[in-house]
Amino acid sequence: MSTKLSAVKGMNDLLPEQAEVWEQVEAKVGEVFRQYGYRPIRTPIVESTSVFVRAIGEVTDIVEKEMYSFNDALNGEALTLRPENTAAVVRAAIEHNLLYDGPRRLWYFGPMFRHERPQKGRYRQFHQFGVEALGFDQPEADAEQIFMVARLWKALGLRDGFAPKLQLNSLGMPQDRALHREALVHYFQSHQSRLDEDSQRRLGSNPLRILDSKNPEMAELIANAPQLPEFLGDQAREFQQRLLNLLNEQGIAFELNPRLVRGLDYYNLTVFEWVTDRLGAQGTVCGGGRYDSLVERMGGKPAAATGFAIGAERLILLVQEAQGLGRPSAPDAYLIHFGQGARESALKLAEQLRDQGLKVVLDPGQTSAKSQMKKADASGADLALLIGEDESLAGEVTVKPLRGQGQQATMPLSQLLATMDRRKQDNA
Repeated sequence: MSTKLSAVKGMNDLLPEQAEVWEQVEAKVGEVFRQYGYRPIRTPIVESTSVFVRAIGEVTDIVEKEMYSFNDALNGEALTLRPENTAAVVRAAIEHNLLYDGPRRLWYFGPMFRHERPQKGRYRQFHQFGVEALGFDQPEADAEQIFMVARLWKALGLRDGFAPKLQLNSLGMPQDRALHREALVHYFQSHQSRLDEDSQRRLGSNPLRILDSKNPEMAELIANAPQLPEFLGDQAREFQQRLLNLLNEQGIAFELNPRLVRGLDYYNLTVFEWVTDRLGAQGTVCGGGRYDSLVERMGGKPAAATGFAIGAERLILLVQEAQGLGRPSAPDAYLIHFGQGARESALKLAEQLRDQGLKVVLDPGQTSAKSQMKKADASGADLALLIGEDESLAGEVTVKPLRGQGQQATMPLSQLLATMDRRKQDNA
């Protein structure tokens, strides 16, 4: 007996009903991003491992524990399934000299991979929408991205308590972070006996990551740790104040969260997250910030940059809970045929209607009219178009409304084509 095959745990199929919702969300996201001048970029899902080691750093959970890496037996390359896409986009920008003509606004969508325990809205293969604004060094670029996300929530119908809330912080400049890091190390060393194993390891390599610990036994210790805003210099304070003024002018509500940090060295100045309590413990839907040193770090000429990523699975869970989008669009008509010669007439009519840009479904087999009517009703189509032997010989079709008001009527094919074209124009 053969073993039943199934998907890898944490890597999920999207069945038609789910995939249609994803398509709706993808379309809305792309529409909003294009409004702001962002252009699409697509990078491979497999990159040289060095792309992520150089960008993210060797002493991080992503590189140490979560990446799917392997050696390509053909040429001995160390390769990795991308765990995030900022590094890949920056690599592409450098490789293809995209900043030669000036700054770039880029956006992407696609699967990412992390080897971690699956949980609701967070999987081993997951998907992200993201944007990267390369070459922009002013807070207006950060503000514009925040405006864009706020507009996206509205476009997706996330209102009345379902819209994620914005949290902000500043990581300052490198010299500010160095002072904060020194204070953190001193603080945690003085309480070293209370650190768990992960935090002991991070103390010497990346003490900021200790602040991300989910260990409840360390909550009080972390709450009393030195906060980064205390160490901000004049440049960082001025940059943040300009950003806050822009958000206030646009009426964007926000909360300053001094505990919001990034454990990656290339981040600086603005960091932000959009969070919700509608998805349980995994409350961050969108996270972003400024990373002005990354392009140079990866071998390019110095260029400022800021961007964000949205977890698609979490976003779609939120949209579905909020019932923010209508049902995916149904066919314009379901074509039913029965009797000798009707199938050929139905196939020809279906193609004529599709030539007009209409969505038309029919059963290519010779099933009963009753069975086809059930499928027509389940399809969500507004109309059933019936062609039997008599209609086929007479060049006619019977139109049966399936939703709302309307009378069944038989008409010549030419009249039907004109009628359907008018319906399409009226609904455009």
